[in-house]
Amino acid sequence: MRQSRRTQRTRTALVAGGAGFLGSHLCETLLQAGCRVICVDNFLTGRMENIVSMLDSPRFRLIEQDICRPLDLAEPVDRIFNLACAASPPRYQADPIHTTRTCVIGTLNLLELAARNNARLLQASTSEVYGDPEQHPQTEDYVGHVNCTGPRACYDEGKRTAETLCFDYLRTETADIRVARIFNTYGPRMDPADGRIVSNLVMQALEKRPLTIFGDGLQTRSFCYVSDLVDGLVRLMDLDPNPRQPVNLGNPGEFTVLQLAGLVRDLTHSNSVFKFLPLPQDDPRRRQPDISRAKALLDWSPKVPLKQGLMQTISYFTELEASRNEDQISPIATSVRSASGRLQTCRPEVRESCRPRA
Repeated sequence: MRQSRRTQRTRTALVAGGAGFLGSHLCETLLQAGCRVICVDNFLTGRMENIVSMLDSPRFRLIEQDICRPLDLAEPVDRIFNLACAASPPRYQADPIHTTRTCVIGTLNLLELAARNNARLLQASTSEVYGDPEQHPQTEDYVGHVNCTGPRACYDEGKRTAETLCFDYLRTETADIRVARIFNTYGPRMDPADGRIVSNLVMQALEKRPLTIFGDGLQTRSFCYVSDLVDGLVRLMDLDPNPRQPVNLGNPGEFTVLQLAGLVRDLTHSNSVFKFLPLPQDDPRRRQPDISRAKALLDWSPKVPLKQGLMQTISYFTELEASRNEDQISPIATSVRSASGRLQTCRPEVRESCRPRA
């Protein structure tokens, strides 16, 4: 039987938020799998240095654009990964209206793109859809305990609405969608200033500053290393038939914030003291995924222990700080490093065509 045009050509995957922490690792994985990759990012929280090693690849294309504006690609796509949205509370609360627009209008734009291309779309949702949970651990059937008028609602309710749109498109057979509910993820390429708990504690320890603990530090989190999380995303995208239900992706190991802080302090050989601050409004008291569904559907479970993953993350931040101390980065240009290590600059107006020079 004659192959279709789609099976004859290289599969094209679009990654919205592809210059971010998770997105850049996903782009690399897709390139290694032989895909063409279109990275879309507005660089609000994404960083050029995360994707610089891919810019020379003929199968990689960078588009600087906010997904709140419809994408006109002029080429077909087969897979769409929507990872576009600030994920740390300080970042998404800095412009809550834009956060909600990204979650809702941005997701709608990508769903329409998927429908036009008969493409499969994976929505990166979040454990924050469970809010401050009254069920522990959290299963996908739990409907959550979310404050719809609080300072975190722009993200929490925005992601919940995005899920609603996705499943409406699925139920009406308008688009083939999958929804991953992502729990705390960490690893190399985290932004050292993004305000997330792992990056905060590691940077404070390396800089010999007090380690910030909100509340009494007895609230719990579950930490998944980035390579494990990306593996889960790819498995969910490739799964047939469509599971038609959300899937938790995260590490079920549960740690208190105090335990995490103590481990970071030990691994960095820091003498930093703990500094206790008031707990932010609506901050979840407990967070732990039930990953039974991911195990059953995807044959997936995380492999990297917290200590091992933290050591890799600490090494990344140590090297990042050393390189930034060596280089004086211009405030009017976005600085990136080529594979050879030389510093390159790409001004915003020419980022789509900018490539590191040999």
